[in-house]
Amino acid sequence: MGKENIKVVAGMVTEALPNASFRVKLSETNEEVLAHLSGKMRMYRIKVVVGDTVQMEVSLDGARGRITRRS
Repeated sequence: MGKENIKVVAGMVTEALPNASFRVKLSETNEEVLAHLSGKMRMYRIKVVVGDTVQMEVSLDGARGRITRRS
């Protein structure tokens, strides 16, 4: 799996789940995906709460994602 299998999208956090996982509603398609925090966001303890707008990397099948930035 390389960079060509990932696209960057924006979305809004709708639900916080255990183990730094979140349910995120994508702004482009209004679809909800399961996402987890990237390693740098965990390392620097950047907090993400419900209602935050985030930038994330989503696999092309659209099932899962990785939150890389909080806006």
